[in-house]
Amino acid sequence: MRASVSDYTAQEIQVLEGLEPVRKRPGMYIGSTDTRGLHECLREIVDNSVDESFAGKATDVWVRIAKDGTATIRDNGRGIPVEKHKSGVSALELTMTKLHAGGKFGGGAYKISGGLHGVGASVVNALSSKFLVIVLRDSKAYFQEYKKGIPQKSVSEATQAQLDKWFPKEWGIKIGSNQTGTITSFSPDREVFGDIMLENSKSKNLMKDRAYLVGGLAFHFFDERESEEAHYYFEGGISTMIAHQNRDKVKLTNVISFSKESDSVVSEVAIQYTDTYNENIKAYVNGINTPDGGTHVTGFRMALTRSILDYAKRNELLKDGKISLTGEDLKEGLNAVIYVKMPSESLQFESQTKAKLNNPEIQGFVMAAVKEGLDQYLEEHPADARKIIEKVELAARARLAARAAKDAVIRKGALEGATLPGSLADCQSTQPENSELYIVEGDSAGGSAKQGRDRKFQAILPLFGKVLNTERARLDQIVKSDKFKNLIVAVGAGIGEQFDIKKIRYHRIIIMADADVDGSHIECLYLTFFYRHLPEIIKNGYLYIAMPPLYKISHGREKAYVYTEEEREEYLRKVKTKANVQRFKGLGEMNASELWETTMDPKTRILKQITIEDADYANQIFTTLMGEEVPPRKKFIQTHATTANLDI
Repeated sequence: MRASVSDYTAQEIQVLEGLEPVRKRPGMYIGSTDTRGLHECLREIVDNSVDESFAGKATDVWVRIAKDGTATIRDNGRGIPVEKHKSGVSALELTMTKLHAGGKFGGGAYKISGGLHGVGASVVNALSSKFLVIVLRDSKAYFQEYKKGIPQKSVSEATQAQLDKWFPKEWGIKIGSNQTGTITSFSPDREVFGDIMLENSKSKNLMKDRAYLVGGLAFHFFDERESEEAHYYFEGGISTMIAHQNRDKVKLTNVISFSKESDSVVSEVAIQYTDTYNENIKAYVNGINTPDGGTHVTGFRMALTRSILDYAKRNELLKDGKISLTGEDLKEGLNAVIYVKMPSESLQFESQTKAKLNNPEIQGFVMAAVKEGLDQYLEEHPADARKIIEKVELAARARLAARAAKDAVIRKGALEGATLPGSLADCQSTQPENSELYIVEGDSAGGSAKQGRDRKFQAILPLFGKVLNTERARLDQIVKSDKFKNLIVAVGAGIGEQFDIKKIRYHRIIIMADADVDGSHIECLYLTFFYRHLPEIIKNGYLYIAMPPLYKISHGREKAYVYTEEEREEYLRKVKTKANVQRFKGLGEMNASELWETTMDPKTRILKQITIEDADYANQIFTTLMGEEVPPRKKFIQTHATTANLDI
């Protein structure tokens, strides 16, 4: 039925005042309200302190997470102005409560900053149940408190007793001293974020990244929940960052770095090739990580391709004249950091979360800087140049071999479901969003899973035994493997250059292995495959790990399944009767009904969704555990042996 025009009047038009839009649609400002969005709040406040360093006014940043999850960030910069603004309220209150208000819009307070939209602090304020700002200026301390973005009182002078109550003694904040700076304390609103809290590792990684990027700025991190502290200070900048992330890899070249400055824009680039098969590029603008790249990354890639190919042709270093090198070939083993600093008022990001840089003029600037710097380096370091070109040419041959292998192994129609593997017990549903694929280790477990499943939406693919370690396997080796060939065809999205997430046949791909050491190893092998060769499946949230129980406990007519040793002991204490405890040595020991009710029934099962929250850390862990270098793996195992639980 068509609505009447009279149903849509001026009364239906809503105007959201102040910070109401933020609380109404927080995802528009911080990306999401999960752990990623919460850490975006921390980043926004930390980057305000980093901006003070860019202005040449701050040398230290302190971050403290209290036991209740409250975060406090302090810098020794100039301190936010507190005098009355022409709008009628103090400059401090204006900055903390109004969107698009701040000192980064061309007024001269900040030449370079990570902020542009002027919404960082005010958005965090709106999404905090408690928000406190203290400004140290003119030998005094001024403060203002807020709740959900609403000021509780006007800006007031703080007493020494209040400062002693709010902050640890070791910070030494004294009224009457010449201390300056801003201290911001916020408690994430549970109405917005639920029970999630700032994570220790993610918070430390934020500090470490900023310390690499901003030379001369020291970060001091304290986590009262874990009685832990960490301090970061790096003189070497992005070259140190590259060296650190490659510390456990075989390096083919030294760290190559160069910079260029012109018209208030600075481009810094550091690259290094290793013997790995994967690319690792990080890009930043004014201290802000841009994970989706942008014009600075495009300019870098164009210059890298031209410089290396020009050098190879000029010096006749290509052994196989029939091979045409591409930009894709240059990615293999490439590690790079691209860092651009520019006037804050000129910044153009794709969204408030600043994931992608859109400034068109930066592409040409970075391209010229990289081409000039890399051309000079290659001429002056012919040994490194030869190693790079040998690596690139090897990658090109592998690319051609992989394409030939794929054409031979997987016919065009196979990826669209024309030739599904015979071992696949497919589901009846043809809607990917309603379908799920269980990758089951073992023939017996596969048989039970096929019998116990719900055929309407659950498909079963049994894959017996351990699979190829794909950490260092090329694509042609992978598609020749029967297990991975069947898996690739069953999933339907292809692999490599032919990958298309739109063709995926299941939105839940579930790895189901035994709850023991061998099962954990098999899970790790499959995770390596998906992370290295089908990362888009993880990024879209389609990959899961099933959690089969360890024990079945029977007493009388009652039975229960438990998943850990602790749960078993707790359950036995509660029943207080003689019980029969059965330890499942593997999925194959479960009959179809047991497998269904414990591991496959959506109403009762436990699934772990696989995500990539920290790509750098994930890359490092996979390289350590699955790579060829033994010493880093041995050290990791020795370090974590006492905390490992091999039954989970």
